[in-house]
Amino acid sequence: MNYRSTRGQVSGQSFESVVLEGLAADGGLFIPEQLPTLPADWQTAWAELSFPELATELIAQFVGTDLSHTEVSQLVQKSYATFDTPEVTPMVQLDARTHVLELFHGPTFAFKDVALQFLGNLFEFFLERRNAQSGGHRLTVVGATSGDTGSAAIYGLRGKKNVEVFILHPRGRVSAVQEAQMTTVLDENVHNVSIEGTFDDCQDIVKELFSRSEFRREHSLGAVNSINWARILAQISYYFYAFFALRRSHGADALPAFVVPSGNFGDILAGFYAQSLGLPVAKLVIATNANDILDRFLRTGTYEKDASVAATPSPAMDILVSSNFERFLWYLARDHEVPSSVVDPEERAARACEILAQWMDRLKTAGSFSVSPAALDAARQVFWSGRCGDAETYSTIAAHYSHEPSYLLDPHTAVGVHVAETLRPEIKALGAHVHSVCLSTAHPAKFSDA
Repeated sequence: MNYRSTRGQVSGQSFESVVLEGLAADGGLFIPEQLPTLPADWQTAWAELSFPELATELIAQFVGTDLSHTEVSQLVQKSYATFDTPEVTPMVQLDARTHVLELFHGPTFAFKDVALQFLGNLFEFFLERRNAQSGGHRLTVVGATSGDTGSAAIYGLRGKKNVEVFILHPRGRVSAVQEAQMTTVLDENVHNVSIEGTFDDCQDIVKELFSRSEFRREHSLGAVNSINWARILAQISYYFYAFFALRRSHGADALPAFVVPSGNFGDILAGFYAQSLGLPVAKLVIATNANDILDRFLRTGTYEKDASVAATPSPAMDILVSSNFERFLWYLARDHEVPSSVVDPEERAARACEILAQWMDRLKTAGSFSVSPAALDAARQVFWSGRCGDAETYSTIAAHYSHEPSYLLDPHTAVGVHVAETLRPEIKALGAHVHSVCLSTAHPAKFSDA
């Protein structure tokens, strides 16, 4: 299993290399050169597996020879032993055809624990193995956060051998609980930096550090944001787990339509990869708040930055540019922008990298780019989208809290539930066997102001 950069200047990288490097040297994001083929009997063989067992089988498909199946299993078991329920990501039913997939049962009560507990253990494992062969290997992890990534990264990396972690967060734009979770961790390898500005400003600083090749090599920089492929990989597991849970409770023909609160696009990108691996999915639905660059793209075909970030009750989604969207755009370019006359797979991949690099350059210099009508139609085949304003966020929380049985939504999950309810007729039209599965990204106690 090898990986390439979306920008085309780096390829043939091992799983271990992409985990430790995070961001490709050419500024692109790592993607698999080829997706693996799942076992023919996976729907029956994996149907009754526990979450750690299922995650082990999926992750093992992507690691090549860098980890044995036993090593993957040990890392996964260690990672999810920190969660407060054996199910890891249990599913709760709101009504006859709407469910919430609770992803907040990790140590920082956010969905990012699912990936970052695993990533922290991966960092430590690979560094210890390298140091056993030749000493001196360390990693300086630098990350940007709009709230949950920072605390989840810190709790995944605190006390880890040979790792220093620096987390940048926008001052005044994270919740009090999120800030406390980050800044009260006193392990010597944890460093918090408060930035005047927005999450995008923090993310720009991180990207700038990674772009300085000499600095990057000297300090052995590693990435903990969802630009790191291992984070996306770990999140694929809960899409499969939800699929099996839905079929166990609602029959063998039940099909999920996943509705995902989306900021940096990593969470729903994992759903795209799950579907690409063969997971039966009725639809993937992007739910945005007022920072709606993804919703606008699917309506217009133009990916355009707003002038500024709107502060909303769902701060983890207050993002101008969705970094992980680049990975999906690469597939869009390969399959729908490269001329059909180009038939060689490697040539199509190379052309896709060129197109993607041009799009990213236009975004940087002009603030926007547009895709072809064919590419937009293809994106709409995969994704639907919807937008939720602040008033709708609050009213959705209130409605479900006062409903019987009562259920308390955090503001990010409320965005997803609102979009699911708005699109209920369209989802219902997909068939009586289709259920909305809304991904719940954080525990409501983290956002008491909402």
